[in-house]
Amino acid sequence: LRIKYRERKDVFLEKNIKVKEPITIFKDWLGEATKTEEIIEPNAGCIATVDKNGFPSNRFVLLKDVLDEGFTFFTNYGSRKAQNISENPNVAMTFYWLPLRRSIRIEGVAEKISKEKSLEYFHMRPRASQIGALAEQSSKIPSREHLDEIEAKIKADLGDDKEVPLPNWGGYLIKPRLIEFWQGQSDRLHDRIRFEVDGKLVHKGENGWVYERLAP
Repeated sequence: LRIKYRERKDVFLEKNIKVKEPITIFKDWLGEATKTEEIIEPNAGCIATVDKNGFPSNRFVLLKDVLDEGFTFFTNYGSRKAQNISENPNVAMTFYWLPLRRSIRIEGVAEKISKEKSLEYFHMRPRASQIGALAEQSSKIPSREHLDEIEAKIKADLGDDKEVPLPNWGGYLIKPRLIEFWQGQSDRLHDRIRFEVDGKLVHKGENGWVYERLAP
């Protein structure tokens, strides 16, 4: 299968990058993706982790914040991804926006954010989502009905007014050391520009980043 990408007149050139550091570019591209009607969840990214035995796994999470220091997402701390991160904090994350023919790849180190920040965000979530987080993620269950029973019991115990307690759940900050931007071209001469922190690359960027263009 071959689909049409962008045309040669619409290329991603270094000279057109106003601020030569990747966090700003990421925010710009995410902003364009957010405004694109065909993209339902522009903040959905696929995060890859590796366990202590070197086995990789990946899954989609929702990006919740973009800071100068990196990228924040939330999860159950009892999940497989959280266990992997505790054993090996090196992670990779990819965003792909097909209607824009763009992708961003991030490599870095994940670390837990403070419990205070996790609690603050937890109580900003809809109550149903808070209750859903009380069920252990990735634990084996006999049926869907069993999951519904757990939810019903939690709701009965809490009632309508009792605050939902913070479970073993919270945020991670991915501190990037490499961010690569890809923009597809119909002739397959795709644009790839990679930023690294203090790497030995071709061009000096801003805020400690350097960058280079890669062949497709």
